[in-house]
Amino acid sequence: MLDIKQIRENPQLVQERLNSRSGKYDIEPILLLDRQQRELEGTRSQLQARSNEIGKIVGQKIKSGINPQDAEIQALRDEGNSVKATLSQLEPQEKDLKAEIAQLVLALPNLPSDSTPLGKNEEDNVEVRRWGDEYIPQNPNILPHWEIGEKLGILNVERAVKVAQSRFVTLIGAGAALERALIQFMLTLHTQAGYVEVSPPLLVNTESLTATGQLPKFAEESFKCADDDLWLIPTAEVPVTNLYRGEILAAEDLPIYHCAFTPCFRREAGSYGRDMRGLIRLHQFNKVEMVKFVEPSTSFDELEKLVGNAEAILQALRLPYRVVNLSTGDLGFASTKTYDLEVWLPSSGKYREISSCSNTIDFQARRADIRFKEAGKKGTQFVHTLNGSGLAVGRTMAAILENYQQPDGTVRIPEAVQPYLGREIL
Repeated sequence: MLDIKQIRENPQLVQERLNSRSGKYDIEPILLLDRQQRELEGTRSQLQARSNEIGKIVGQKIKSGINPQDAEIQALRDEGNSVKATLSQLEPQEKDLKAEIAQLVLALPNLPSDSTPLGKNEEDNVEVRRWGDEYIPQNPNILPHWEIGEKLGILNVERAVKVAQSRFVTLIGAGAALERALIQFMLTLHTQAGYVEVSPPLLVNTESLTATGQLPKFAEESFKCADDDLWLIPTAEVPVTNLYRGEILAAEDLPIYHCAFTPCFRREAGSYGRDMRGLIRLHQFNKVEMVKFVEPSTSFDELEKLVGNAEAILQALRLPYRVVNLSTGDLGFASTKTYDLEVWLPSSGKYREISSCSNTIDFQARRADIRFKEAGKKGTQFVHTLNGSGLAVGRTMAAILENYQQPDGTVRIPEAVQPYLGREIL
C-alpha cells in the first residue's frame, strides 16, 4: 500500500510513476477525499477542544460557588451539548471518508523503482545476463515435455482431467519421485544458504491476501471456499509474509529469511488457450518460495542476493537460463522491481519464466502492518519484504525433461538430483 503522505506531498511524481505501469490509475479522487477528510479532522479537533474547554469552565465556575442552575452555566452546557451533537455527526463522516480513501489506496499498485526500465509490456523487459549456453542441447528432435513424459509413463493428463478438469496433471511413478526429489534438493540448497524452512497453511483468510496485494484487485485469480473466509494460496509468499502480520520485530532479528514448499492454486483467469498442455500453466502446481524481511537500507542488495539464490538452483541443475529486469509495463502489482529467471525450453526454442524475484519495499508491510524497532530509538519503521520462486517445480521438471532428453528417448537425471532420486535415467 502506498503511503498517503507520499501521495499528498508528491502527487505529480506518484502519478507519473503510476502512469508508467500498465493499466490506468488516477490519484485525483484520493487527493480530493484526503482534503475533505483533513478539513473535517480540523473542524472536529477544534470542536473537541471547545467541548473540553466548556467542560473545564463549567467545572471551575461550579467550584467557585456559582449555582449549577445559573443561566451562565446553563448556556455553557447548552453550547457543550450542541458541540457534542455536531461531533457525533462528524466522527462517522470522517470514519467513512478514511475507509473510502483506504479502499482507493488499496487499489493502487506499488511505484516502480528508479532502476526499473520504462516500458509498455514484456517486450520492453531488459535482459541482464545469460548462463549455460554451453548446456543447450543440440539434439534437433527434442519432444515437448508433455510428450516425452507421456511416453515414459510418468505424466498423465487424461486421468487428471477426469478427476478434476483441464489444467491439471497427474505424475506417476518416477515422475512423482522426481518432483519430490527436486523439492528436497531445492529446500536443502536454500536452508544451506541461510533460509529457515516453514510449512505454512495452504488456506488463508481475506486479510492475508489483502496484505500481500492479491486482494481486492485479483480476486478472480484465486479459488475461494464458498462457506468460509478462506482462500487457497496462489503462492507461499502469502502465508509466509503474513506470519508476521501486525507485529513489531526487533531490528537485531533482521534480516529474516524463510523458504517454504507448498502446492499453489491459481484460476489462471484470462489465460484461456495459453499453455493448455504440459506443466507450464496449471491450476495446481508445486513451488518452493523464498521470502525475506529486511531493513529498508538493504532491500535492493537483498534482491540481488535473492536472485542469486534462485540462480544457484538452475546452475546446480545445469539448465540454461537468462535473467531479465521487468519493465514498468510488465511489473507485478506489489513489486517495485522484479527480475525474472527464464529457463531454456528446447522444444519451443524459447526462454520461459521459472522464477520471479521481487522487492516490494514497504508496500506489503504497510498493508500487513509489519514494523521493526531499533533499540534505544523512538518509533518504528516498516520492514521491506521480498519474495522469489526457488523454483517453480513443475517448470523445472519440464526443463529437465527437455534439456536432458537423450536421442534414444530416455531422460538423464541432473547429477545434482541423482542422490535425492536414486537413479540416473528416466
